[in-house]
Amino acid sequence: MARKRRVRLRTLNISDAKAIYEYLKDGEVSKWTLIPQHYKRIDALKFVLKLQYKRMLKKEYVFGIILKETNHLIGVISLLNINWSDKNAELGYWLGKEYWGRGLTTEAIDLILNFAFKELNLHRIYAYVFEENIASRRVLEKNSFKLEGMRRGVKYLRNKWRNDLMFGILNGD
Repeated sequence: MARKRRVRLRTLNISDAKAIYEYLKDGEVSKWTLIPQHYKRIDALKFVLKLQYKRMLKKEYVFGIILKETNHLIGVISLLNINWSDKNAELGYWLGKEYWGRGLTTEAIDLILNFAFKELNLHRIYAYVFEENIASRRVLEKNSFKLEGMRRGVKYLRNKWRNDLMFGILNGD
């Protein structure tokens, strides 16, 4: 029997900026992302306003991950860099630290893949993960993403050159 979903996705709004800021000021949450280390409240507000514009242009779809039990925002998941002619997009996500280790990101990825493949009719979703980010690699693998390769020294993050791994999934995998 299928397990009942504990999360849902919804579009973000201005009132979410406060929660986004609170989560992202924790360096552990932003550690493996490209989010600036010293994230400010105004950054969260600008993020929400920018993504609303990009959604209108159909360049990005960014959703809040909502815990059904409390109806609170607990993270963000995105389809970025959408290439409509090649029908692919990049997946990005983060979750508030207190929600780690419960399988909630795995559920959110399953939901966004369903949206990407069934509603947007995309063919391929890919994600970049820093090599050291074991938890994120496992989440992708649980969602049937395949490791496609490594890019060496691709980002200078937190005072070190980092490798990243590219994972991908095709519609129908």
